[in-house]
Amino acid sequence: MPRNSLEQSLAATLERRRRSSKLRTLKSSSPDAIDFSSNDFLSLSTTQEFRKDYLKELESHALPVGSTGSRLLDGNSQYAEDLERRIADFHRAETALLVGSGFDANVSIFTCLPQPGDIVVYDELIHASVHDGMKVSRAVSFLPFKHNCLVDFRSRLSSCRSGILGKNIFVAVETVYSMDGDLAPLVEMLAIMKELFPQGNCHLIVDEAHSTGIYGPKGKGRVSELGLEGDVLVRLHTFGKGLACNGAVILSSHVIRSYLINYARPIIFTTFMSYPMLVAVKVAYDWLSDGKTESLSMRLFHLIRYMYSGLKRLEPLTQNLEPGSMLLPGRCPESAIFALMMREPRELAGFCQANGFIVRPVVHPTVPQGTERVRICLHAGNTEAEIDAFVDKVQTWLKYKTSLLSELSSQEGVRNTTSLTEVYSADIQQDPAAILAKL
Repeated sequence: MPRNSLEQSLAATLERRRRSSKLRTLKSSSPDAIDFSSNDFLSLSTTQEFRKDYLKELESHALPVGSTGSRLLDGNSQYAEDLERRIADFHRAETALLVGSGFDANVSIFTCLPQPGDIVVYDELIHASVHDGMKVSRAVSFLPFKHNCLVDFRSRLSSCRSGILGKNIFVAVETVYSMDGDLAPLVEMLAIMKELFPQGNCHLIVDEAHSTGIYGPKGKGRVSELGLEGDVLVRLHTFGKGLACNGAVILSSHVIRSYLINYARPIIFTTFMSYPMLVAVKVAYDWLSDGKTESLSMRLFHLIRYMYSGLKRLEPLTQNLEPGSMLLPGRCPESAIFALMMREPRELAGFCQANGFIVRPVVHPTVPQGTERVRICLHAGNTEAEIDAFVDKVQTWLKYKTSLLSELSSQEGVRNTTSLTEVYSADIQQDPAAILAKL
């Protein structure tokens, strides 16, 4: 029970969120469940050889456990500086700056780099951390453009041309978008930027969180894959997804690195990464440099095509549902992220979870209203058999929904039902095969 007026107010807010089916809670999954949810794209977190290399590197250095302080005080080390140089060389960048998380890195970049009078133009689906950085930025204007839409991007940039003499425009994009799994058209965007701002005051900032270790030569990222290192002002690579670590790195010029060290509060006023974290990042880059992850990346892209083929076979079943109930990917995704667009994603996600598959429903406000989905993430460690079993469960669920819709439609007065869950909510996570036998 709430103990005071503050907690009463907070509890009321949480209750409103619960009633709208938007309440977030912490959950743990069974170790036996099949992972189609995490960002462990290369499956390094469960690779025993990677674990052995990590422990070997950890034991080969007489390092303390904690960094003991902020980077500017006592938290810095030769180990960290050597690692930064190694990472910068690997990504063909001028410098690298290690940060505790991708969130802190984005907040640091967008609170510090835009100067008074500058403008930030950003993809409408950019990471939440970029929005948090922009909230306290000194830029004068923040202009979103429609996701990956070059026409709207050009229009937004064109609107910035008047009165911008001597000022800067920052363009914020992700190479791979975390919810839709699609890729930013970097080459075309840079061409538009150079055309409209030949004086060079339009700068591209690229978040490579979901491409690190997967795209480009030896996993260097999409920017390197496209040979655009010299055209991007700042690159952000995170370690918590493909590399199975924690932390992030900002790739930039010496001037920008020094500026962030002096003015980025998330970097200045926080304890630096611990040595076990640094060692894990070092081992991950050992694997990248030695080419050990290339076979994992190839395996991942094979599984992407395999999953798409399996889901494609289910398309006829979706035609029997209520219009807009479910939309499968129209073409094979270019990343390990699949979005099954659904009006009520919790139904399918709950059924899959009850049957041993870890998938997550994603709803507003995480995604815009009307774009709710079940999000699927593939990993190099998944198998064709696991994908077959998952697709089979989705097929069973679709057959159940189709049969249920037919049954309800035959009952007088049920045609106006807006949600099948309201009628058969108790059945959603049961075995539809048994339910179908009753219908």
